[in-house]
Amino acid sequence: MTEMEREICERLSKELNIPLQQVNRTVLLLDEGNTVPFIARYRKEATGGLLDEQLRRLEEKLKAYRSLEKRRAEILRLIEAQGALTDELRWQVNEAATVAELDDLYRPYRPKKKTRASMARKKGLEPPAMAVLEGNIDPAEEAKKYIDPEKELADSSAVMQGISDIIAEIISDDAEIRRLLRLLYRRLATVETGKKEETEAQTYELYNGFSEPVKKIKNHRVLAISRGVKEEALSLKIKIPEEKALQEIGSIYPASACNRSCRELICGAAADSFRRLIHPSLEKEIWQEFLERAITGALDVFKGNLKKRLLVPPVRNRRIMGWDPGFRTGCKLACVSENGILLETATIFPVAPKNDLKVAEKIVLQLVDRYKIDCIALGNGTASRESEAFIAELIRVKRPELEYAVVNEAGASVYSASEAARREFPALDVSARSAVSIARRLQDPLAELVKIDPKAIGVGQYQHDMSPKQLDTALTGTVESCVNTVGVELNSASAALLSHVAGINTTVAERIADYRSNEGLFRSREELKAIPGLGPKIFKQCAGFLRLPESENYLERSAVHPESYELAGRLIAVLSINPGDLGNPDAIPPAETFPTAELADRLKAGEPTIIDILAEFRKPGRDPREDLPGLVFSRSVLEIDDLEPGMIFRGIVRNIVDFGAFVDIGVHQDGLVHISEIADCYISHPMEVLQIEAVVPVKVLAIDRERGRISLSIKQAADQPLD
Repeated sequence: MTEMEREICERLSKELNIPLQQVNRTVLLLDEGNTVPFIARYRKEATGGLLDEQLRRLEEKLKAYRSLEKRRAEILRLIEAQGALTDELRWQVNEAATVAELDDLYRPYRPKKKTRASMARKKGLEPPAMAVLEGNIDPAEEAKKYIDPEKELADSSAVMQGISDIIAEIISDDAEIRRLLRLLYRRLATVETGKKEETEAQTYELYNGFSEPVKKIKNHRVLAISRGVKEEALSLKIKIPEEKALQEIGSIYPASACNRSCRELICGAAADSFRRLIHPSLEKEIWQEFLERAITGALDVFKGNLKKRLLVPPVRNRRIMGWDPGFRTGCKLACVSENGILLETATIFPVAPKNDLKVAEKIVLQLVDRYKIDCIALGNGTASRESEAFIAELIRVKRPELEYAVVNEAGASVYSASEAARREFPALDVSARSAVSIARRLQDPLAELVKIDPKAIGVGQYQHDMSPKQLDTALTGTVESCVNTVGVELNSASAALLSHVAGINTTVAERIADYRSNEGLFRSREELKAIPGLGPKIFKQCAGFLRLPESENYLERSAVHPESYELAGRLIAVLSINPGDLGNPDAIPPAETFPTAELADRLKAGEPTIIDILAEFRKPGRDPREDLPGLVFSRSVLEIDDLEPGMIFRGIVRNIVDFGAFVDIGVHQDGLVHISEIADCYISHPMEVLQIEAVVPVKVLAIDRERGRISLSIKQAADQPLD
């Protein structure tokens, strides 16, 4: 490991509060090409049991610091090429902790376009400018020596202006001045916005005449303002008390030894430097800094929401009718088996404009009886509430044993129009494919939602203000984490789901699916090695996350990695476990009842691996989603006109944003719980106490029926009886 790499690891250790030895080992594992899910699950001994999120944060910071070091080396090279690299400057560059600090140090040496200062230097005015900064001349008298009409220096005033321009640029390029002012901006600057005169839209009315200190501004406001500026609907200014800024500059320029005339000239140049050069650049830099902070915060919210949406517990062993509601084109129905196999589709028109209730009822009941449908998965899009009223009445009168659940259909249309959907259901139209997707979302949300671009799932905020690459990287990592946490059944998973397994890309995933179609079901994990492009490295990464629940080999059904099969066999022998008891939690005690440290020492293995294998002996491939609260099923429907302030309901958190949470209480539109109405104590963000798909009690505070808005409170619903 190089000295630079050692310094990076030491910095990572301090910032992330992880022992240095664990950081060193993790970095080595990442550099060897291991994936985060593989490291998190199968290399706990090396990492000290770091979690997936910790590993991703470490990986992200590792890349950032390596990029910083690359920039540092480049700046040293460029300055040295100019013959300007002194020992002191080299030390300053090596000590710089951020890209901004490095750029400040390089600023005086960066090739510049034509500036007022560069023109003055060409006219030979740098010597008098430096003499003024030293403070031991009379600027007016010195200026007379440089009058030269041929150089457009017609008089002393022109010379003095050129000298001032050079000093202004020197002050602007001073790294210490920029450091001091950057701190001042973060402490005292104010964001001021206004609507542009030509803008009539009311979207940004809140930000017309808006003003707030930068240190207090919330992330969602930063993102909203950024969007308004991009759309040329808002003007944006970062303001700071100029006298405070000039005081900071004056602490360095002019020097105390300067005479009065030099001091006056330098102070004038400093004011010009701040207004013309420093403030415009720092204004952009500080806003970009806060925008990046806001984007990072929004990404964290998006990732957290997406994770909760993907890990909604599946509804197993139930036959489901997917219902994609619509007005003019009708409601598309799709019946699927317990395994998600499409049984039949149909189209009905129970809502306006046709209102063909009798025919719709007949078709629905025929399908329910023919395929023994257990429940209906109703999409929450257009005509959803009208469809819900029909379904609720049908259940009340004809099928009281039937249930329905409203399913968030965000992104269903994206999937149904995709190439993957066309390949899977070439004979179905787009709406029918959507109905299938809605049904499967109820059966196994993770398996179905991975087919859709995460940005289309509808759980983020201000995603269009983020870098597409940054957003894709973050969300792809979240999907990968969820898929590998749950595990994948090798013989039934779609290519879309397989492509998120550690080490497997889209091409290899499609080859696995093709192999199943052509050669039959996999009989062992080892058979994966027959897939073109799936070599030993990929096999090591993916094998443990791919399960064969129908295999006679117990370990093939579990999360035990093939590299540990031999160890698992020895563990079974040492503990005298009856192979017939594997998978029976009642027959095998929990891992904590075994002397795992002693077993690890005896078997020459890591204790975390021993603990994980013992857990798999009790229940193979256990699905962590089983511990989470399930969906809420209904048999009745509610309209906004039925609501009154003070009513208490049980709702489902559908989305979380910086300023609150949107909760579904069974009405056409979700209600908003403002952050101030979430908890009795102070919280800085809703995600501190809430998560996507959580079931919460809410109290209706206010209803705006004209605009279809509902204000809710969670904290006021505590210990209240439900309506």
